[in-house]
Amino acid sequence: MMKIVSFKICPFVQRVTALLEAKSVPYDIEFISLSNKPQWFLDISPTGQVPVLITEDGDALFESDAIVEYIEEVTPPLVADVSPVQRARDRAWSHQASKHYLVQCSTMQSKDKAILAEREAKLTKAFEKVERQLGDGPFFSGETLGNVDIAWLPLLHRALIVKEHSGHDFLADYPKVQAWQGALAETGLYAKSVAKDFCERFSDFYLGESTFLGRGADFSESSVKPAPKQAARCCG
Repeated sequence: MMKIVSFKICPFVQRVTALLEAKSVPYDIEFISLSNKPQWFLDISPTGQVPVLITEDGDALFESDAIVEYIEEVTPPLVADVSPVQRARDRAWSHQASKHYLVQCSTMQSKDKAILAEREAKLTKAFEKVERQLGDGPFFSGETLGNVDIAWLPLLHRALIVKEHSGHDFLADYPKVQAWQGALAETGLYAKSVAKDFCERFSDFYLGESTFLGRGADFSESSVKPAPKQAARCCG
């Protein structure tokens, strides 16, 4: 059985575990602290970042894009008979998601309204692009869940939690993306792909008093507290 080495609130890890869950592939998972990385982890991770996948033969793979490609090669595809052109397009749209994971992390860590607005403008460019690409749904390519859906899942899941906890909706101007977010929620993959205490850990990290989203728009700006040091270490 393959094993995933994880940090509980890392979106790159969630992309990998969501793919495994969507394919019903069994796996073990071990959570580590990025502020106190064990030596065995540093020995197998050249970058010192998660996720790391350990194959059944004991080989350690790093970088989420490479891990996803490996999973695709050794397990049945989510969507059969995909042409080389469509596969390339799916990879491109998946990259549009993954390159915004850390942008979203940074946005959620904003300590005041001005910083939030500046960072959110960069984040919502991704949602604006995919809004124009989405069709009738419910998923990115129609009726069938695919790899692009899995790549965007961490962004949409986190946007949903932020909305539920703070009232701020990153997707307010993008109705098709909102519908897509809801369709992915109905699959159950949001919960299946994270630890049981994910929402608590996530809220403590991104929606506490050190962030503007955590305090709420009516909170006095004079009482802004500096972000904790670990806030810069979203996933690695």
